[in-house]
Amino acid sequence: MVLSTQAKVVEILSPQELRRTANRLASQIVEKTPLVSRLALIGIYTRGVPLAHMLARQIEALEGVAPEVGALDITFYRDDLDRIGLRTPVKTYIPFDLTGKTVVLVDDVIYKGRTIRAALNAVNEYGRPESIRLAVLVDRGHREVPIHPDFVGKQLPTAKDEIVKVFLHEVDGRDGVELIGD
Repeated sequence: MVLSTQAKVVEILSPQELRRTANRLASQIVEKTPLVSRLALIGIYTRGVPLAHMLARQIEALEGVAPEVGALDITFYRDDLDRIGLRTPVKTYIPFDLTGKTVVLVDDVIYKGRTIRAALNAVNEYGRPESIRLAVLVDRGHREVPIHPDFVGKQLPTAKDEIVKVFLHEVDGRDGVELIGD
């Protein structure tokens, strides 16, 4: 979608609300993870990576155990490169074996589900996790594949022509979530 000069921007999460939402996500992950010591958070580039680190810090504050954190680039696993255009791959950083771990894939927004499908394929190259779960900051609906997040910060029904934009300080210099539409 090309933004017009008349695009309407609605704040969905303020910086404080984003922080509280991430804290709630971290608490949900802890509640559903029997052994936090076997937990690994894998952020999907771009904004899933700093979000995974944010969740890891909160989990450590809650449990006294810091989960391992990795970063996953799914560029070469996508099935829609012809539609989304060329992308410069980023280096995947998973310096530990995922075998036997509870892996939580972390992304900022889930929409059609194709990014997560690609991430599931990519994760298999780094071991065989005991289980794989999905945590997203915003679920905006409109799935094209049967993928559903286990942990959701905010359910946000959207129109297909709207854009959900997540801002994280580490990438954008500010925190927040906005809905952009006409």
